[in-house]
Amino acid sequence: MTDPVTRMLADDAASRALGIEVRDVTAGAATATMTIRADMVNGHGITHGAFVFAVADTAFACACNSHGPLTVAAAVDITFVAPSRAGDVLEARAVERTRFGRSGIYDVTVRRGDDIIAEFRGTSRTIGRDRA
Repeated sequence: MTDPVTRMLADDAASRALGIEVRDVTAGAATATMTIRADMVNGHGITHGAFVFAVADTAFACACNSHGPLTVAAAVDITFVAPSRAGDVLEARAVERTRFGRSGIYDVTVRRGDDIIAEFRGTSRTIGRDRA
């Protein structure tokens, strides 16, 4: 894992509370996993979309912060493709598509095994210098 991401995750109470684990980070890419708990399921018996979004967003954050400067989301779009349920392990893989000026575009695929659960596209914005 790259140092800027390690430092960012040390202060990421939200991802820790959700049980999100960052498995791999390289320049412009990251993989995060999360096991869906019973308290993450909505009234339809499927994973609440906010939790699918959360694991994708953590992978996105790690990928776009892997370059060093403090970077945040400027815009995101998510398409839910298939449901997941309690006990499922979701894996979100973020990949950088392009960086231009202070912005970047990243695609994140959320899977349960071979099944695609969601596709997420995020636009990042660098707002600061390298993390100290």
